[in-house]
Parts: sequence; C-alpha cells; structure tokens
Amino acid sequence: MPPVEYRRIEKAIHFLEENFRRQPGLKEVARQVGLSEYHFHRLFSRWAGVSPKRFLQFLTADYARRLLRESANVLDAAYETGLTGPGRLHDLIVNVYAMTPGELKEEGAGLTIRFGVHPSPFGDCLVAVTDRGICAVAFLSAERGREAREKLENRWRRATFRKSQAGTKDVANRIFDPSRWKNDSPLSVIVRGTNFQVKVWEALVRIPPGCAVSYEQVASRVGAPASARPVGSAVARNPVAFLIPCHRVIRKTGDFGEYGSGSARKKAILAWEAAHFREPPSHR
Repeated sequence: MPPVEYRRIEKAIHFLEENFRRQPGLKEVARQVGLSEYHFHRLFSRWAGVSPKRFLQFLTADYARRLLRESANVLDAAYETGLTGPGRLHDLIVNVYAMTPGELKEEGAGLTIRFGVHPSPFGDCLVAVTDRGICAVAFLSAERGREAREKLENRWRRATFRKSQAGTKDVANRIFDPSRWKNDSPLSVIVRGTNFQVKVWEALVRIPPGCAVSYEQVASRVGAPASARPVGSAVARNPVAFLIPCHRVIRKTGDFGEYGSGSARKKAILAWEAAHFREPPSHR
C-alpha cells in the first residue's frame, strides 16, 4: 500500500478511536480523510478486509476483553503443541536466534547488515537482514525515519551496513503476505538482548495471529508471574516489529496500550489480523 493511502487509513483509525462511542457514519469518516464515501469504503475494505463499520467493532474495549478471554485457551494449546496456533489456515512461523555472549560483546563485528525501506499494509517499514536472519523491522513515519536507522546502527555498532532495496524486498514481501506464511520455510530472526528479553520475545512469537494476551499472561509463560512490568519493558525493546508480535500484548483491562510505532498503528495491526484470522465479532 502506498504511504499516502496508509496515512489516510491511520487518520481514519485515529478518528474512529476518538469517536467510536457515538458510532460515526461512513460519510463523516470519509470526510475526515478527504475522500468520497465510495472511495473511502473501497480503500478501507481493500486494506482491512472488512468494512469500516465492522472495523469499528475491533476498536472497542469490549472486543479487546473478549479477545483476551478467548486467546487464553488458544495460547495454552499453542504452548502444549509447540505450534504458533492449532488448526489455523496460515501460521507465520518464526525462529528466534539469540546472539551468544561472545557475539554480544563483539557488537556485530564481522557482520554485514543489508537494509531497505519497503511499503507494508501499515506504512513504510525498515527491514534489515543478515546472512543469519532478520535483525530489524521498524515502521516509519515522516519524523522517525532517521531514528530507526540510528537505532539499528547503535544496536549493531561494529557491523557493516549496506543499503539494499533488492536484497531485502522479498523478505519484506514475505513478512506481510499471509498467503506465504504457511507454505514458505520459517523466517529466522536474530536478536541482541538480555536472557530475560530474549525469553519474552520467544514467548511472543507463540501468540497466534488474531489473538492477544496480557502482560501478566506473558509473565506467567516466562516463569516470572510477578514480572509484568519487566515484561512490558522487554516488549517495548523488541527490535523486530510485527514478526516478534509485541502488538499482540495488551492490558488486562482491555486497553490496547502503547506501541513504539504509535497506538493507531497497533490497533491497525490487531484489527487487520482479526479480519484475516478470526471470526468477525458479533453485533451484540
């Protein structure tokens, strides 16, 4: 999706988020993003896979709380079977590899990192890869493009960086194409972090698409049930957005919580996944 189209989607999400209690109509939302009702409905439905009205249901706290309740059992099954999710048509399988203590100390010395900026359903994103796997995915905005590059370079201070649109294009396409998640070989992700952070990130990749869990549930899964706050900190430091799905962790109250790339983008990703991987919420 071209960046200008996602910006319209994001603006619409902000408006829906702020006004969902009074259930604004299609005409009003379309006017907010400068489109006719027809063109906005077509754009939004093409992006989300559902209508703006149905999407509005995904933004409510009631839906979020229901999602938490239903996802708990799915998460149990995912852990018991070792799969990302039981009986799903498409599973995004990600293998997480942590740097060894020696490699951590070297800070990427001898490593070549290729990176490029590519369109996604959620705006432009920076994708960085090594011969061993993906080391960064970061969503960009007009004011954060340079910041994402600087974070990447600070995380791997002694690596060699090469801009390569061609070398990262297929990886970027795979990340955001659900039709390829089931049949393609697993994507490898390589991360730098403390033992606790890596443990949390490994727990996150077990949360199936279309599901959400609380920070407390993740804390229990990593064997530290009283560590919801450190879990939140580890989630916030996730270097590989979307693939390590920190967007699937929300507050136990049903509040969607913050997201490094903006709360609207977090809601956009969760609702996009809900539209692709879950039964639509009832109208009750």
